Amino acid sequence: FRIWVWLTCLVKLFKGTKLRTVLKERGLLGDFLKKHHYSPGSKYRHHAQTAKVADEPLTNFLDTQYFGKIHIGTPPQEFTVVFDTGSSNLWVPSVYCNSAACQNHHKFSPSKSSTFRSTEELLSIQYGTGSMEGVLGYDTVIVSDVVDHDQIFGLSIQEPGDIFTYSEFDGILGLGYPSLSVDEATPVFDNMMKKHLVAHDLFSVYLSRDNQKSMLILGAIDPSYYTGSLHWVPVTEQGYWQFSVDRITVNGQAVACADGCQAILDTGTSMLVGPSSDILNIQNVIGATEDQYGLFDINCSSLSSMPTVEIHINGRKFPLPPLAYTSQEEGQCTSGFQSDGSSLLWILGDVFIRQYYSVFDRANNRVGLATAV
Repeated sequence: FRIWVWLTCLVKLFKGTKLRTVLKERGLLGDFLKKHHYSPGSKYRHHAQTAKVADEPLTNFLDTQYFGKIHIGTPPQEFTVVFDTGSSNLWVPSVYCNSAACQNHHKFSPSKSSTFRSTEELLSIQYGTGSMEGVLGYDTVIVSDVVDHDQIFGLSIQEPGDIFTYSEFDGILGLGYPSLSVDEATPVFDNMMKKHLVAHDLFSVYLSRDNQKSMLILGAIDPSYYTGSLHWVPVTEQGYWQFSVDRITVNGQAVACADGCQAILDTGTSMLVGPSSDILNIQNVIGATEDQYGLFDINCSSLSSMPTVEIHINGRKFPLPPLAYTSQEEGQCTSGFQSDGSSLLWILGDVFIRQYYSVFDRANNRVGLATAV
């Protein structure tokens, strides 16, 4: 059921232009959607000298993709990755890959790294629509100024299809729990915790709007990115960053998740995703109308009169006003809610995280949420 940032938001970008507009002009949108099954401040610090607090700036690309720089190998080879709390593997393209998706991205060359250690293990990851196949190896991975020696990661050999071809990033760095990792490859943050490289066993995320500065903070909570207090929510299952949602309401009336539901906090998903019937109910309540391609449009002039959608989590309301759950581009407004008929979990993606500074606390297996500045 995994909905990835490069799929859920393909309708929003194509080399800086809205993909839906381009495909409509070329008469290709219907075929494309059918082919891909598209269903539309001080910080806490530790006193240990080796442990660090590391700020990793993230690029905001059109409010649809958030990615940062990492380096792998000796000397370091640079890659752009999505820091994804909805998966747990690290992988980047390699020089062994001849797929179209690899040709316009950075590719890791083992022969150029004196610290690379190969394995005979194969890696195959199947995402919501895209996939990658490759091999596993070990090398030094640097995130900000945290140096993680002997980190296992994937080197892609094949990236089938066109899902990755137009992405602005090279690979994925998963920040989920180890149980989510394919082939039991130790996640990067787990290695950092094991080696006491970060000041605290947590990280936090601030996602901006309108191409402003965004930040991943390893080992700390930065109060300059939020107002009020953090609301802590226990993780219910240690795979995704999963927790319980009480209900979702509009004007005090339950419109979805009426009897409670499970949700995950996912930086790798652009939209807010839920079961089809519940999402359709929300679309109707906010006045979004389905077009011929199954996408939900909103009259931009109606934004001021549209309702706030409130997500109730562990006894507290988390409001999403219209400006938070809609996107505007080229005079066209679209809904940030998306249905996934096969999903048993709600996915609180970037639509939600832009509103709420998020702390992912591995030491206490909980999520912290506060109103983002």
